[in-house]
Amino acid sequence: MIDAARILERCDALAHCTELAGGLTRMYLSKAHRQASQLALAWMREAGMSARMDAAGNVVGRYEAASPGARCLMLGSHLDTVRDAGIFDGMLGVVTAIECVAALRASGRRLEHAVEVLGFADEEGVRFGATLLGSRAVAGTFDRAALELRDDTGTTMREAMKAFGLDPEALAQAARRREEVLAYVELHIEQGPVLEAENLPVGVVTAINGFTRLSVRLRGEAGHAGTVPMALRRDAFAAAAESAIAVERIAKSDADLVATIGRIKVQPGAINVIPGEAEFTVDLRSPIDSKRENACAALVEEIGSVAKRRRVDLHVERLQDHGATPCAAWVVNQIGRAVAAEGLPVRRLASGAGHDGIAMRAIADVGMLFVRCKGGVSHSPAESITEADAGTGARILLRFIEHFSPGTT
Repeated sequence: MIDAARILERCDALAHCTELAGGLTRMYLSKAHRQASQLALAWMREAGMSARMDAAGNVVGRYEAASPGARCLMLGSHLDTVRDAGIFDGMLGVVTAIECVAALRASGRRLEHAVEVLGFADEEGVRFGATLLGSRAVAGTFDRAALELRDDTGTTMREAMKAFGLDPEALAQAARRREEVLAYVELHIEQGPVLEAENLPVGVVTAINGFTRLSVRLRGEAGHAGTVPMALRRDAFAAAAESAIAVERIAKSDADLVATIGRIKVQPGAINVIPGEAEFTVDLRSPIDSKRENACAALVEEIGSVAKRRRVDLHVERLQDHGATPCAAWVVNQIGRAVAAEGLPVRRLASGAGHDGIAMRAIADVGMLFVRCKGGVSHSPAESITEADAGTGARILLRFIEHFSPGTT
């Protein structure tokens, strides 16, 4: 019943809803957002769902249970994109969920639970700088202070919502209650290279990584590059370089850790001057909060030792902290059984990227199924999956839906 070619065709159709000539950019409350929403709503209705746009601009489709009004299994992902995006991040999860419901309808089946498909209006946070807006509205955790955020043109979110035809004062109507939802499950491209490296089409997500972001500033002493002997230097960049190696070493000590120094700034930045100041960022992630906290403490201590030995001053600031989002064991196990029933190994792995499940966990147990993507590339026009993998992911998701047993391990 699954039509993998149609899944890819629909992802491509959504890619034509764009603000970027020759590429894909689709931001919250834009004309392209409306176009994509209209397509998704039409596909939902074609698949036998009642469909609507909620007060936050999310699209919501419902395939009723055998007994109307039953609690629902929520499926979905996001319809917004980063700038100059690929066509599968987010969209694949929405389109595949709709395809699964279409297969249920084609077979004439109604389940004991309802199935709802959500296309979240804003996960990436590109326009207003706040992420998970759509899913936070559904989860009832939307921060109304975000309504005063402004985009690059100076337009507030409140103003943009009104121009789109939404009522900012009605946002609370998008919220769902925990009693309504049995679980939230999302199919998504992996956005990483693990599945491809292991020649596996799918993987079962165990957790969405928590993260800590640091700003590290090292202050030494600028001086003439030709006149200050090496033994007398207080080179801030040399201290930063040694610190970077320490960060990498600590992250490599445990498979549950990843760390990245994504930005570094050196002052005064002249070819013939010893750097007097260096500032860099650290992004540290793990699916296990205790490991992340221990690693963070270890790397701060190590950078402190480097600074002391090299006689430079150190200032470390925590920019952000967000705990891990564990997937519910019973959901993970049921997705795993659906994978095994397809004759595939059950590869469990954590998600290094954030997803709407982070917000949805406030009202439901969550789970995720990853689909292999070429080269692990995402947030790029080079995003690519095969029709075969799209079909495999959809068949597994459908099997999971059909055999879904709330709370059963």
